[in-house]
Amino acid sequence: MTQTPWWKGTRGEWYVVVQIVLMALVFFGPRSLQEIPAWTYPLEELGSVLGVIALVIGGCLFIAGIFTLGPNLTPVPFPKDHAQLIETGPYKLVRHPIYSGGIFVAFGWAFWVHGWLTVIYAIMLFLFLDLKARREEQWLQEKFPGYGAYQQRVHKLIPFVY
Repeated sequence: MTQTPWWKGTRGEWYVVVQIVLMALVFFGPRSLQEIPAWTYPLEELGSVLGVIALVIGGCLFIAGIFTLGPNLTPVPFPKDHAQLIETGPYKLVRHPIYSGGIFVAFGWAFWVHGWLTVIYAIMLFLFLDLKARREEQWLQEKFPGYGAYQQRVHKLIPFVY
């Protein structure tokens, strides 16, 4: 039996590539343009405070999601063959805490560095991870009969909201 090359993306490999590019843009891309006014008081101070809060929340969600997923963890959105459905820990708050954590970290960084373009990149990352999560959830529904009930109980990406 021949295995499909990774670059054909049958397990969602291209989602990972795009996600890495967007994360790199958030952290290393240009933060603003000369034509866009800089953040000023009180927005600048509010951004700093909200940025730290979002960075901490995001980091905690991200790390807790990784450790709770344990051996089920895979870089691609396609679930492992012997994976189990995890509904404990951060997976009680959101169905995708690793994505959620990444979103919070991206917005936290954007607010912390006071970058208008960085906020736009964070929005792009959020939209992309929502799209990636939709595809992943199709695969999870095929693999786990109870996934639909889990979807009804737990928000997708933003705790208590979405």
